[in-house]
Amino acid sequence: MQIKFLENSPFAVRFTISGINAAFANAIRRIAMGSVPTFAIDTVTFYENTSAMFDEYIAHRIGLIPIITPSKGYDEKDKILFSLEAEGPKTVYSSELKSEDKKVKVANEKIPIIKLAEGQHIRLEGTAVMGTGSRHAKFQPGYITYKQLGDDEFEFYIETFGQMPAGEILEKTLAVLEKALDITEDALKK
Repeated sequence: MQIKFLENSPFAVRFTISGINAAFANAIRRIAMGSVPTFAIDTVTFYENTSAMFDEYIAHRIGLIPIITPSKGYDEKDKILFSLEAEGPKTVYSSELKSEDKKVKVANEKIPIIKLAEGQHIRLEGTAVMGTGSRHAKFQPGYITYKQLGDDEFEFYIETFGQMPAGEILEKTLAVLEKALDITEDALKK
């Protein structure tokens, strides 16, 4: 197996792998999309919402905002509280979601959440938890695709949504794959 990097930036990684088959290439893609843990706001508690939008609609939009997931020091048990309070007239952006943890915060501050009219208020708290894309799409770390170049050669492209650098998505994908292969090898030895 040979790997050759064609592009390597914090936002995107493009590389070729030769010496694998389509099933293995698809396993890499599926692990990257479904098994790399990231933070996302999972529950939202509304204390006030006088806007024209339902609580569920706003909670769904907030849940899809990418949250920076530090590479170390956090696990599935951690819960990070976010708060938001705003009054119209204005457009409320993701930058107004304030985190209790300086390291775990919104990845893009320019995502519109809701437009409030004169006199409308919104006050809420959201709890971010760690999860994987196999649980819900809001936990997917990025856009991952591949194309077949030859019988045993594939070109991969990984673009981050902002939770972590693209290279880190690849590193975590390979760590999950290695662990799965170790478990399979151990099972075959029994």
